[in-house]
Formats: sequence, C-alpha cells, structure tokens
Amino acid sequence: MASLKELRARIGSVKSTKKITSAMKMVAAAKLRRAQTRAEAARPYATAMRRMLSELGRSTKGQSGQPVLLTGTGNDKVHLLVPMTSDRGLAGAFNANINRVTRNLIRRLQAEGKTVRLLPVGRKGHDYLTREFADLIVDHIHGSGGKEIPFSAAAELGEAITSRLEKGEFDVCTVIYNRFNNVMSQTPTELQLIPLAMPENDDVAAAPDAPVYEFEPGEEELLSRLLPRNLQVQLYATMLESAAGEQGARMTAMDSATRNAGKAIDRLTLTYNRTRQTNITNELIEIISGAQAV
Repeated sequence: MASLKELRARIGSVKSTKKITSAMKMVAAAKLRRAQTRAEAARPYATAMRRMLSELGRSTKGQSGQPVLLTGTGNDKVHLLVPMTSDRGLAGAFNANINRVTRNLIRRLQAEGKTVRLLPVGRKGHDYLTREFADLIVDHIHGSGGKEIPFSAAAELGEAITSRLEKGEFDVCTVIYNRFNNVMSQTPTELQLIPLAMPENDDVAAAPDAPVYEFEPGEEELLSRLLPRNLQVQLYATMLESAAGEQGARMTAMDSATRNAGKAIDRLTLTYNRTRQTNITNELIEIISGAQAV
C-alpha cells in the first residue's frame, strides 16, 4: 500500500495535470470559434468554384489542348497523396484517423499496381508516414501549428503541386483531410484535385438542355487563370477545415482528460483518507496496547 506521502504526491501531480488540460481546453475553445467561422465561410465558395469549373470542363470535354490541371495527364499510374495533419498532438484520434485512411489508400493503390508518392502537410502525418513509407515521401510541409492560416500557405502548396505536375511526376493528386462537422465529429475525407473531379449525380449538367458556355476572353486564357486559383482555393478550404477539426478534437480530448483527472483525484483522495484513518487506528491500538501492558 502506498504511503501517505506518495498519495499526496500523486494527488498533487494529477491536480497539476488537471489544471493544464483545463487551460488547454479553454484555449482550444477560443481558437475553435475563429477556425470554425473561417471554415464555414470558405466552404460554399470552394464548392461553388469546384462546381463551376467542373461544368466548364464538361462543356469543353473532347477538345484538344485542355489544361493539365483540368484533365490531368491522361494516365492513372502515379498518385500523389497530400494528407493533412497537425503539428501537435493531444487531439484525440484527429491525426490517427488521417494516418489510417492514408495507409489504407496507399495499400489499395499499390495492390492495383499504382505508384504512390506522398506530400504530407503537418508534422504528425510526416512522422508517422516516415516510419512506414519513408521511400514514398517526396517532400513535406509544416502545418499551421495552431496559428491562423494565411492564403499564401495554400498558394505555395498549390504552386508546389502544379510544378510537380508540369514535370510529369504524377498523374492524379488527392488531398486527405478532416472535414469539420462539429466539436465531437470530424470526417476523414478524400478530395481529388487533379484531374478535376466531376460532381456525381449532377442532373443539371447531364440534362439534354445543359448550358453551352461561350468563353470571353478565350477558353485557354480563362481556364489558365481559373484553374490554378481553384487549386489554391480548394487547398485553402481543406486547410481551414483541418484547422477547425484539430481545435474541436483537442477541445474534446482535453475535456475528457480534465474529467478523468477529476475522477482520479476523487479516487486518490478516498484512498488517502482511508490510509490515513487506518494509520490513526493502528497508532491508537498501539497506544492502548502499550498502556494495558504497563
């Protein structure tokens, strides 16, 4: 049985941990409000831009000289995966879910005979993938580290992906991120960026009287301006979704840790009181026994 001194030390240690987790919960809650607002504001814009370019792509389907960002290379042999995780832990299963989905996708693509390359965003994903798939990593990018995400971060990532595409290093690019639902739920999502994924069940675009687009300025000039911007917008939206999901997951994890610490303190305090009472009782017995012996 632990001594009273050891129990006091344990209780003090758990109380200190509880203060830390409670503070981290409040910090995550404050950051979550801002991150959630940004993610929800960017979501409809990214969706509308993706749909617009998908419809433009349908209207020009079959024409020669289409931009590679729209149609890809025409092959499906080399896949570039961009998993987005955080730089820090203590966020529950937030990073583990992305790592699991990425691992499963890698193995599925390899089983189909595809070549996989990785461009992880965030330290946690990079550390995990380095242990299992170090030979597949072509580069890595640090995450936001809990700070506000500038659009320039997405622009730089988009330029890096575009540069590798132009060099013929991959055929298909897919980003894997946590889509923010609410504080308790983030959904690991795969979004194909290159070639541009066409919306499923699009009745309007599939209808016989679907609109025919006339380009002004020219088709090539218009798409050359919109497609790189669309790639940056989609990446920025996924970064914002991931940032909001990280704070939501960390807030939930720290809330759970704080409650568990409180329960541990109650159990240790009860043990401490029982041990203290036992020691007092034993001392009284010894005193009484000594007095009777005299």
